[in-house]
Amino acid sequence: MSPAAGVKAPLLPGSSKSAPAKPPSVSGAVFNVSTSIIGAGIMSIPATLKVLGVVPAFVMIVVIAWLADISVEFLMRYTHAGDTTTYAGVMGESFGRVGSILVQICVMITNLGCLIIFLIIIGDVLSGNQLEGSVHLGVLQQWFGIHWWNTRAFALLFTLIFVLLPLVVFKRVESLRYSSAISVFLAVVFVGISSVMAIMALLEGKTNSPRMVPELDNKAAFFDLFTAVPVIVTAFTFHFNVHPIGFEMGKPSDMISAVRISMVLCAAIYFAIGLFGYLLFGDSIMADILVNFDQNSGSTIGSVLNDIVRLSYALHLMLVFPLLNFSLRANMDEFLFPNKTLLAKDNTRFWSLTLVILAFCYLAAIAIPNIWYFFQFMGSTSAVSLAFIFPGAIALRDAWGISTARDRILAAVMIVLAVVTSTIAISSNIYSLITENQS
Repeated sequence: MSPAAGVKAPLLPGSSKSAPAKPPSVSGAVFNVSTSIIGAGIMSIPATLKVLGVVPAFVMIVVIAWLADISVEFLMRYTHAGDTTTYAGVMGESFGRVGSILVQICVMITNLGCLIIFLIIIGDVLSGNQLEGSVHLGVLQQWFGIHWWNTRAFALLFTLIFVLLPLVVFKRVESLRYSSAISVFLAVVFVGISSVMAIMALLEGKTNSPRMVPELDNKAAFFDLFTAVPVIVTAFTFHFNVHPIGFEMGKPSDMISAVRISMVLCAAIYFAIGLFGYLLFGDSIMADILVNFDQNSGSTIGSVLNDIVRLSYALHLMLVFPLLNFSLRANMDEFLFPNKTLLAKDNTRFWSLTLVILAFCYLAAIAIPNIWYFFQFMGSTSAVSLAFIFPGAIALRDAWGISTARDRILAAVMIVLAVVTSTIAISSNIYSLITENQS
């Protein structure tokens, strides 16, 4: 276990010269947790309803939210029983240096992948994209025409310098509570407008009845059901921010309360956007729902609503970006400089890591046009490990002797479900890729 993992302080505490910071409120933690949860996964939720059907998708969202709540409770309880305040630290106490490294690697893979995806989506919304010969104009190009200043590279660079950089230089998670509140509001706007559009289409008779249960025409269709599970798992993976947010709270019970409120809120948002998105676009819905909103609308009001939906989602991702960047930067520092002082006290190291992360994400978002397959595999590996496999393993290892029989049963079920569904999902994805290449 690295020395940094054992420090009894938040990952990025404020300066020691300043007065002790007031513990964050539960409401502030709810906004930060909810913002950590609702990221790129929200736009793939409607596609899971197409695959699973409405009823199984609702059950799956509830079950995964419940298991995520249990896994967070495991993490908080075992962390408070030990001498660490980080995810890598509590894994290190249970499984040694190997456990600590595994967490750091998974956090870095998950967060870096998500940050790159965020920038790609923001670039698509602002400046459009051209995939497989299909041209999709961004809102800036639709409004002002195609110019050098609204190209993908320039629009993303402007966003990075003037929007994202000021947000990622905060050294305490609590400092992001206001941007997180705005982010949650924008997610609600996204759901609200989608709901209005779906209801309008329903009244005009332009929607099809949603499929309540999946269609299992053949064996391949059955295994396709499992590919929807990693999408929902990734949508509820925020465990990399449990410790930064939780250890700024006054009491562990406050964090548990904040997580449970956030789970209910986010599950409701996910199911609402899934149902209304499915009603709006039916079986033609794409894995990225924003592609559907890019389609030409038959009315001026429809076009305005399409633009508002896309811009609100892009702004939402801009405000989620700092929270994921926060835990990525802290884990990279702990991984690369385990014997150094706290990151917040070393401005050179802090700024260097911050700028390197932003530069890498920017270049990757410009160079890689589509990384959805990577996102899908990420949800079957690093994300599911952080959300379920590692917390379950900590409870089963029980380094502090505090596990109950219920804890061990839940942990075992959590691990088995995660491993089985992820293995089937990965196998199904590989099979699909092979058959697509052969055809």
